[in-house]
Amino acid sequence: MTGCCAALAAAFAFLPVQAAHAQVFGAAGHTVTVQVSVITAVQVTGGSVNLNISSANVVAGQDQMTAVDQSTSLLWGTNSSGRKISVSTSLAAPKFTLKLLALNPTQGTAAAEVTLSASAHDLLLNVGRSTGSCTLRYTGVALASQGTGNDVHVITFTVQAQ
Repeated sequence: MTGCCAALAAAFAFLPVQAAHAQVFGAAGHTVTVQVSVITAVQVTGGSVNLNISSANVVAGQDQMTAVDQSTSLLWGTNSSGRKISVSTSLAAPKFTLKLLALNPTQGTAAAEVTLSASAHDLLLNVGRSTGSCTLRYTGVALASQGTGNDVHVITFTVQAQ
């Protein structure tokens, strides 16, 4: 070593070595609040439903004709107690009958099959503070005497107080 480097090394050798620790000078704190609002979510999976009543599903001699679809599901979640899910249609004066039944709900209790109208009808009861799902069974009913045509429904599911 050169003289300069040796002198510096000797000077540093006698300096106290401290471990690298954070030093706390006082303390601080703050308040954190977690606020949970009422949460209600409803989703229909499976897309649009087309009930086609044709000669393939008609029995000769019977006035009533039906078509059934179980390709869609309803999913829901709510953090409020005492809730139910009701259902209604946008079509105020349908020509044909449309019925709906909730099958195999994972939470709550399915109401009896409902004939859809513009007024809300109970579909599922006791779904409060839960997430769940069910299969939706739609049944279209037409009478031969009603002739032909199309009814287009927009179905609304509502989570509300029981």
